[in-house]
Amino acid sequence: MGRLGHLIAAAGPARLRVGLAAAVGVVLVGSSLAVADRAPGPRPVPEAQCGPGSRPETTGLQGRVPARDYASGRYREGYTCNTRAVGRHGSTGGFKTLRYTDARGNTCAFYDSTRLLGMDVGTNLMNGTGLGVVVLDMNRPGRPRKTDNLTSPAMLSPHESLLLNRRRGLLMAVLGTVATAPGVLDVYDVRKNCRHPRLLSSTPAGVLGHESGISPDGRTFWSAGAAGFTITAVDVSRPRRPRTLMVEGGVVAHGIRFSSDGRTMYLADMGSPSTNSVLDDPGLQIYDVSEVQDRVEDPEIRLLSETSWPGISIPQVAEPFRRRGRAYVLEVDEFTDWFGDGLTVDLSGDAPVGAARIIDVTRPRRPRMVSDLRLEVHQPRHRTAAVLGDPGNELPIGGYSAHYCSVPTRRNPQLAACSMIGSGLRIFDIRDLERPREVAYFNRPSADGANALSQPAWDRKRRSIWYTDGTSGFYAVRLTNGVGRLLRR
Repeated sequence: MGRLGHLIAAAGPARLRVGLAAAVGVVLVGSSLAVADRAPGPRPVPEAQCGPGSRPETTGLQGRVPARDYASGRYREGYTCNTRAVGRHGSTGGFKTLRYTDARGNTCAFYDSTRLLGMDVGTNLMNGTGLGVVVLDMNRPGRPRKTDNLTSPAMLSPHESLLLNRRRGLLMAVLGTVATAPGVLDVYDVRKNCRHPRLLSSTPAGVLGHESGISPDGRTFWSAGAAGFTITAVDVSRPRRPRTLMVEGGVVAHGIRFSSDGRTMYLADMGSPSTNSVLDDPGLQIYDVSEVQDRVEDPEIRLLSETSWPGISIPQVAEPFRRRGRAYVLEVDEFTDWFGDGLTVDLSGDAPVGAARIIDVTRPRRPRMVSDLRLEVHQPRHRTAAVLGDPGNELPIGGYSAHYCSVPTRRNPQLAACSMIGSGLRIFDIRDLERPREVAYFNRPSADGANALSQPAWDRKRRSIWYTDGTSGFYAVRLTNGVGRLLRR
């Protein structure tokens, strides 16, 4: 998330390379439509076929919750297709939902309790959710039990940066908001006791905050400064003493993910500063980061390729996976490209909705678009005044668009899940990568609309998905009617 921030030239103990003039100020950040050489435009996936026990959507338009359902009270029943809720906690949520089983065999959930620092404080204090990152004992998924609140600086406002490295049992985040905050990096140990994580360090090593990434070996944390136009690599080999390795300027990064060996970076690029638009030509950037991984002195990262796609909005993150010896990423855009012509806010519905897509990155210098994961409600012809008038759709920040996606495993995943804000949690069958299809959904809107924003987590053993909605809290959702069997393959 983020279109408003401080343009800050950051200096630190490591080398800084800045690709733009150093300045401090508040700017509006937009992006322009960059169309890749591919036709026709992106199309929606086939609709899910809902089995027994489902409460399907009511309009026939895939992904929509109409204003009439709010007027009649129908929205209170929720909308389910081959899913059912098995556990719930709280009434708010943020951008990440994570799952971990510790050395003692306890399974925990971690989720950020608010979308922005200052929001939901009264609600969370009154209903017992508390502040910061919420820790849930999930040994009994039907009865989530809060065991802790992490309230160190970064955990109070991790924005989109909360991540977990399972190999080392480290939970990390960097302090950040939509306006970019000082990059205080917090590192917790969850391996010994996930129900009560232990703070190992809280340092300014992250420089600036917003989003993040962790190398698969858990030795390098990457802070994405986004509105500060920086990415920062931090050595966390010694988690009690994080050390800033390098700061790269002129990079407007969102989520950062890596190949299994940690030497190739997949960076969701929000765009480049230009004279025509504050940010131009967003897309996916692929970098060689082997010098950082090898701890070369004064390391450099090398851009291998940049790619874009039709209907792009704001690239959020690209989650890697493999299938039959080939490498792919599941890339998701957030919101809509509502600053498409520079600084003019487009509320007409013509702004594109990026949704999600699968990209073949086997050849990092020549990525290839494979397919799109999007709903009918995302299509330009359906973005009518009536649809945009549904509760929660007043502004392009939110509404019927996407925010985060994930896959249950990096090796041969059969399903993908996406939090698609007003359309709730959507589940896709990706066995045929060229022809994905929707197979399930779960949406529990509040009176003001749905706000499914978080990266989903997977409980493969119980055939379930965990996620949070910004205004209705944490959910553990069971896949039914045979859909869950794809998780056990």
